[in-house]
Amino acid sequence: MKDLLDKLGSYNVFNFLLPGVLFAYFLDVVTTHKLINPDITIGVFIYYFLGLIISRIGSLLLDPFLKKIGFIKFVSYEDFVARSKSDSKIELFSEVNNMHRTFCAMLLLITIVKIYDLFSLKFPILIIFAPYISIVALLMLFLFSYQKQTEYIKRRVTINKLSV
Repeated sequence: MKDLLDKLGSYNVFNFLLPGVLFAYFLDVVTTHKLINPDITIGVFIYYFLGLIISRIGSLLLDPFLKKIGFIKFVSYEDFVARSKSDSKIELFSEVNNMHRTFCAMLLLITIVKIYDLFSLKFPILIIFAPYISIVALLMLFLFSYQKQTEYIKRRVTINKLSV
């Protein structure tokens, strides 16, 4: 287990695993959903996946929303890449920034699940359709995440090609 955690690296631990564990714990405490797994090995993979989902929701939904309302403003990606080469702290600050965004998304999701719990008591049909809606939503989430990541790679290659 220690070897697995060592291989994950700090970004993966703080942006995927930790939020996944906390999400499972808080859901266990405040909702009817139980995601805590007694098998630690299986639990690590489940929590990592939950954290990955939470992180993607933060990146694809929360981030653009906060930009749109003017709550946050970013520098251009080109400036970020160029300045990161000369200031190693920028990468660290970006990692911490992403962790905060993921925690915000986690708290938002816990709230949404709690609201779902309350509504499913009044409308039991929600329980029937929830798995199907979840699968389609996850597919869409990862398709858009894949698209966004591909765009980052293209932009990074272009920026590095120009600087050579």
